[in-house]
Amino acid sequence: MRKLSKIVLAAAMAGLSPSSSFACATCFGKSDAPLAHGMNWGIFTLLGIVVLMLSSIATFFFVLLRREAAAQAKKVAEENLSGAQV
Repeated sequence: MRKLSKIVLAAAMAGLSPSSSFACATCFGKSDAPLAHGMNWGIFTLLGIVVLMLSSIATFFFVLLRREAAAQAKKVAEENLSGAQV
């Protein structure tokens, strides 16, 4: 029971504390701080990696489709040549 009252007291203190105590300089609004610039570069880097990976996957499937179309066109051309020789 004593442990539960400590947890309730800690939760009440956290809920009643000022909201500025939860925010760092970047989140609270000092956007020209070095921490904000670093966070922005981190976000852009991760975004770039996601875009690179998705474009790589799309390129892979595009290459597969082109190879399949080329193989099918070659097969049709060979069938037309063999049919014309008969």
